[in-house]
Amino acid sequence: MTTYKTRLDYASWGRTLSVPHDVASPRFADEIAGLVSDNSGHTVLPVGLRRSYGDSNLNPNERLVDMTGLDRLIAFDRQSGVLRCEAGISFDQLNSILVPTGWFLPTTPGTRFVTVGGAIANDVHGKNHHSAGSFGCAVRAVTLARSDGAIQVIRPGSPLFSATLGGMGLTGIIVDAEIQLVRIGSAWLENERIAFSSVDDFFRLADESSAFEHTVAWIDCAAQGADLGRGVFQRANWCADGDYAAPKKGAGPSLPADFPQWALNRHSMRLFNVLYNWMQTRGPAVRREHYQPLFYPLDSLRNWNRMYGAAGFYQYQCVIPAAAAGEAVKRLLKTISASGQGSFLAVLKTLGGEGRGHLSARLATGALTWPNHPHPPAPRTPRTSPLGPTAPGLPAPAAHARGRARAAAGPLARQRARAGKHHPPHAAAGRWPHAGRGRP
Repeated sequence: MTTYKTRLDYASWGRTLSVPHDVASPRFADEIAGLVSDNSGHTVLPVGLRRSYGDSNLNPNERLVDMTGLDRLIAFDRQSGVLRCEAGISFDQLNSILVPTGWFLPTTPGTRFVTVGGAIANDVHGKNHHSAGSFGCAVRAVTLARSDGAIQVIRPGSPLFSATLGGMGLTGIIVDAEIQLVRIGSAWLENERIAFSSVDDFFRLADESSAFEHTVAWIDCAAQGADLGRGVFQRANWCADGDYAAPKKGAGPSLPADFPQWALNRHSMRLFNVLYNWMQTRGPAVRREHYQPLFYPLDSLRNWNRMYGAAGFYQYQCVIPAAAAGEAVKRLLKTISASGQGSFLAVLKTLGGEGRGHLSARLATGALTWPNHPHPPAPRTPRTSPLGPTAPGLPAPAAHARGRARAAAGPLARQRARAGKHHPPHAAAGRWPHAGRGRP
């Protein structure tokens, strides 16, 4: 019988919060109902590979069900591309099985070390959101374990299904899922890199790239003056050469220790951005690249989150309506640059329509990462710190444009969800609490 054991090593990928949890690690699906129904007054939440930047994978001083032991394929139709699998299987495992058969996941985030259950609970998206939507758009069915012991199969059209997509595990524990895969003609993509000099250039390139399935841009948020808004735009389509080279298993070398806090400052950040810009623009503009380094560049270095030091980091994601995005992004970049606290990792892309979930992301999005400074230095100019020491809210430029924060990436995600306070980050969230809120 699977039981709960106290663990001290469960933290978010951002490493800003590490607290005790009672953790159960089931190996079989028939153990789940007992773990969620017999909780002795405790709250119970599922957890996967713990790659969420914020705290949406944590349940401080309460119970977690680690789902990574449920990592089996249940069924795979190689003709239709319909896959049914347990929730704890990772994208890394699936890629190694699916790619040689000419199938791929409908969309993938920036790491392959996420579980299917986590991808649904966060309704993740990738570089092809504008063409394929979020992960939930390809989910055909979910088996959900509820706190009353019931096991339900939910499908699109059900309010509970919509609440589960992006619901961060609060509607129940996802036991398994059925997913529609997509055909690919190769394990390789033809990727074009284009340097741009301004935010306006980025949006022009995005508008001109509708024929490309995958688009994304890195933007230099440390640049100032005439260089403000410069970056590198990437757009790619799958090749059709039938070369299904096996993906590299596992990750690359590991970062052995935390960087010292003093190593992360505005000077090292500016140097990093200059070097990264140079690396991205050298060599041929159009390159044939394997999907693994193209989709998952950060996976080449294990434990890369240690670069931000022992205090960890905050990932901030926001989405801004297309009509206001250009001016809002410019103001956001000016605010960040003036603060001297620019992000080492800054991503900008346009999104497609709304997802199926009540808490799915939408519109034009930016993702920024800041070191956590428990005792930040005095701001160089009034009100210039982009997020502050605890990243409590939406920066003014995004808020003024009626933007939204992505709850799954930020701090206090689950606590806010339990309190029904998701309306500011997500316009559709008013429907979510009525679909079943509380303990799973």
